[in-house]
Amino acid sequence: MKNFREVNDDILKEWLEFREEDILCYLNAEDKKHGLFIDEISEKILKNVPQQNKKYVEKQLNELDKNFMDYLGYWNEKYYRNGFVDGVQIVMGSN
Repeated sequence: MKNFREVNDDILKEWLEFREEDILCYLNAEDKKHGLFIDEISEKILKNVPQQNKKYVEKQLNELDKNFMDYLGYWNEKYYRNGFVDGVQIVMGSN
């Protein structure tokens, strides 16, 4: 039997991706206030970096953005995946 608690490419991952796309279509004003503003922050940082360091700092900011998004994606999926599995187990009456 497949362990749905493990983060894998499976039907549960497809469902989580679908929900993410669906939710992003219905953001309200409060949701938008709590967004990630990485581009704006990066732009402000780059405005204050000497010209000879801009490319390096920009590359590092892009790496930070990629790493942060990977981190969020993995842990959010793991959190919601385990919550879903817990809910299914409760409904089925098993541990």
